Amino acid sequence: MVAKVLTDITSPVADELERFEGYMREQMKSRAALLDTIVRYIMRQRGKRIRPTLVFLSAGICGEITERTFVGASMVELLHTATLVHDDVVDQADERRGMASINAVWKNKVSVLVGDYLLSRGLLIAVKKSEFEFLRVTSEAVRRMSEGELLQIQKSRQRTIDEETYFRIISDKTASLISTCCEIGALSATSDIGVHALMKEYGELVGLAFQIRDDVLDYTSRSSILGKPVATDLKDQKVTLPLLYACQNAPSSEAQSIISLVKRKKPGRKEIDTIFGFVNRYHGIESAQNKAGALVSDAIRLVADMPNSAYKTSLIDFANFVVTRSS
Repeated sequence: MVAKVLTDITSPVADELERFEGYMREQMKSRAALLDTIVRYIMRQRGKRIRPTLVFLSAGICGEITERTFVGASMVELLHTATLVHDDVVDQADERRGMASINAVWKNKVSVLVGDYLLSRGLLIAVKKSEFEFLRVTSEAVRRMSEGELLQIQKSRQRTIDEETYFRIISDKTASLISTCCEIGALSATSDIGVHALMKEYGELVGLAFQIRDDVLDYTSRSSILGKPVATDLKDQKVTLPLLYACQNAPSSEAQSIISLVKRKKPGRKEIDTIFGFVNRYHGIESAQNKAGALVSDAIRLVADMPNSAYKTSLIDFANFVVTRSS
C-alpha cells in the first residue's frame, strides 16, 4: 500500500527520478578504488527517494524543472546520504535499509571519511555550478541538523524535555532537510522570493508532521511493519510528543511518576508496558496525531492557491500521506 501511494505521488516526476539515478552515480564517482566500491554499495541501498522527489515536485509547482533542479536535488541527496552514514556511526547501527551499514562492513573510520566525502561532493557541485544560494540553504540545513542532534543528546543525558524543546529538536533534526528540499526546488524554478518562503514553510510543516508520525508509530506499530523494534525511543529514554501530551492530560502527580520512571533507568518490558498504558489512558497518541494533522492542514493551505497541476496534487497527497503512513 505504501509503495503504491508513493508511486502515485512520484508519478509526475517519474522520468526525472529515473534520470536522477544516473546523475547521482556521476556525482558520487571517485578515482579512489575503495571509495568507489563503497559508493556503489550505497547506491544499492537506494531508499524511497523522497527528498529528490520533493525537490522536483516543488520546482514543478513553481514553474519548470530545469538542469538547476537536478543540481539542487543532487546536493540534497548527497547531504542526506552523508548524514545517514554518520548517523549509523553515532548510533552504532549494524543495518541500513535491510543491508549491513557502512560502519558494519568497513568500520567507523572509513564511514566517517565516506560521509565527509559525500558532503564535500555536494558543496563542490554548488561551487562548480555557481549555485551559491543553494550552498547557503544546504549549509543552513547542516547547521540546524547538527544543533538539533546535539540538543537531543544534551536533553537525553539530562533526561529533561518540554514541548517547546521537542519541537525545536524535530524542527532542526528532521524538518530542516525537508524544508530545504522544497526551498531548493522553488529556487531552481523561480526568482519570486515570496514563493521561495512559501515552499520552505510548506516543507517545514510537513517535516514536523513527518517526525511526529514517526514518534506515534513508535507507540503503535508492530516491528514487522515499521522495520524497527516498537518502543525504540523509550528504550533510548527519549521523551516524544505522545508522552508529553499524555503528561499534559494526566494529573500532575501521575505524570511526574511516569517521567521519573523514564529518568530512573533504561526501561525494561515491564516499565514500557506501564508507560504505554499511561500514554493510551491519557490520549497521548491521539493528541500527537491530531497535532500532526493540524500541521499538514496548514501546509496544504499554503499551496492551495498555487496553479492547479499534477505537481500540486502530489504535494498535497504527500502531506496527507505523511500523517497516515504505517512505515
